[in-house]
Amino acid sequence: MTVTALTVAGSDPSGGAGIQADLKTMSALGAYGMSAVTALTAQSTRGVTGVHTVPVDFVRLQLDTLLEDIVPDATKVGMLATAGLAEAVSGYLPRLTCTVLDPVMVATSGDRLLDEDAISAVRRLCTLVDLITPNLHEAAVLLDEEPAKDVRALHAQAQRLLDAGARRVLVKGGHLDAEATDVYADSDGVTLLRGRRVRTRNTHGTGCTLSSAIASLRPRRAAWLQTVRDAKAYLTDALEHADSLGVGHGHGPVHHFHALWREVDGAHE
Repeated sequence: MTVTALTVAGSDPSGGAGIQADLKTMSALGAYGMSAVTALTAQSTRGVTGVHTVPVDFVRLQLDTLLEDIVPDATKVGMLATAGLAEAVSGYLPRLTCTVLDPVMVATSGDRLLDEDAISAVRRLCTLVDLITPNLHEAAVLLDEEPAKDVRALHAQAQRLLDAGARRVLVKGGHLDAEATDVYADSDGVTLLRGRRVRTRNTHGTGCTLSSAIASLRPRRAAWLQTVRDAKAYLTDALEHADSLGVGHGHGPVHHFHALWREVDGAHE
């Protein structure tokens, strides 16, 4: 079965995040990737210098045209730069399955990326998708709380996001502890997902990669929790091979194609 996966997100010309990272992840995991672009960014591994949003009507046209021909098996929603874009995309979610929202609201540094109107719209989106994947700063904004200081607090915030209407939650712990602990929560309870800490500065696009990996794998997995575990394992491997890329002079990208490139290199030895 060919799995088709759609990303609705912004563009990153450096290729490490946004729709470029999503499409690389989907391809690496055996899904046929498609995209609807919500924003153009000027960015590199050193940071973002500008954002140009796509008009809402044209985002709708992209989605209408695509969905008349291909209904994706899974959809990842990422950067929605304005409240208008978030509201427009929300209208399509009831028609889609295996939907994953990476609420790109707050950078890992803690800097706000959206105004309050857009944040309110993203909060509404969180109740419409199958899974949300906020980092610890974004989880705090969604709940209007301070960021969690330890895994126990992260556990509690994941539960409160469920109570606020989310169907399933994966809160990414980042560098909160030594074991790269994320928290998954659904109606069956809360699960701590521990992983090995990868020491690298090349972490550009990790959130995009994880959410698109979940979307890519979900149609071929029996349950969401197993999907999340497998996606986390893929991201960990991509981080472990990130330093071998040597792309850019800032925080470089993870290595989405580490397994495939090893095979190609081996074929030419």
